[in-house]
Amino acid sequence: MDAIKAITERVSVPQLTGPDITMAQKETLFQAALRAPDHAWLRPSRYITISGDARSTLGEIFLQSTPEWESLSEERQQKLRGMLQRAPLVIVAVTRVQDHPKVPRDELLLSTGAGIQNMLTAAWALGLGAIWRTGDMVHSEGVRQALELTTDDVITGFVYIGHVNCTLKQPPVMLSTDFVSEWNGETLVKTND
Repeated sequence: MDAIKAITERVSVPQLTGPDITMAQKETLFQAALRAPDHAWLRPSRYITISGDARSTLGEIFLQSTPEWESLSEERQQKLRGMLQRAPLVIVAVTRVQDHPKVPRDELLLSTGAGIQNMLTAAWALGLGAIWRTGDMVHSEGVRQALELTTDDVITGFVYIGHVNCTLKQPPVMLSTDFVSEWNGETLVKTND
């Protein structure tokens, strides 16, 4: 698929199914992620793959990491346990934050975010579906411990990848003129003016 087409037509896919993602597909996704902008070549991004039975194990940790989980309804408990079952592959994107005189923390996080976007676009180009999720579990100490993260690591997102298992909603057409302005040296001017 043409790169511009993949970028301009990609949509998030909330319902994903097997078969499993191949090693070659995974390698393509990771190579795409590793091409993200990276000021000073600090390489802040790390990726952890979760598939197979490990999804159930981490799902149980999701549940037990939820405050007062024992008082939750059985339905809510099952939902937490099953969160990672929504795709055959979940990639945990992690940013390793480090002090640098020229690279602020935000740039490190944005670098990993750009890597995630590259992965989402590459998945689309491969004919796969994907969605970037966050939520309470990105801050969960239980999840951080299970994934052996350090105090310098920030979970930047959970990327669910699989084969499309739903009718895709077409996003509304967006006009760039609604989002883009030009500064003329004195003031902002809408580009359609």
